Amino acid sequence: MDINVDFDGTCVTHNFPYVGTDIGSIPVLKKLIAKGHKLILFTMRSNFPFKKENGDIDINGLNDAVSWFKKNDIPLYGIQSNPTQTRWTSSVKSYAHLMIDDSALGCPLILDTKVSNRPFVNWVKIEEMLIERGIL
Repeated sequence: MDINVDFDGTCVTHNFPYVGTDIGSIPVLKKLIAKGHKLILFTMRSNFPFKKENGDIDINGLNDAVSWFKKNDIPLYGIQSNPTQTRWTSSVKSYAHLMIDDSALGCPLILDTKVSNRPFVNWVKIEEMLIERGIL
């Protein structure tokens, strides 16, 4: 399967423009790769210039997310789009069989204010759902 995966609030806690903290996504993402699934990073992050809280200008929002995947040895099949879709569509929406995103209706979330002031994906539940559906 081709799987779109959001970043902030999904792979890590919300902390944009910085990279958030670990929320348990790494082992599940690695299991998906081991089963032959292809991950596509599909995020609002871009390398468009933005001003950080301290006033510095940053253009590495997307690069920081991509680096997180590399640092954690999680290969990406695509970034912001499915690399095969240009053969059959001009749509800007990334094609995937499945999307894991904290803003998706029905996505299991955790609200733990000791970790983050915003809800984030519950990867224990995601793994259970993937197993139930025969994906893992």
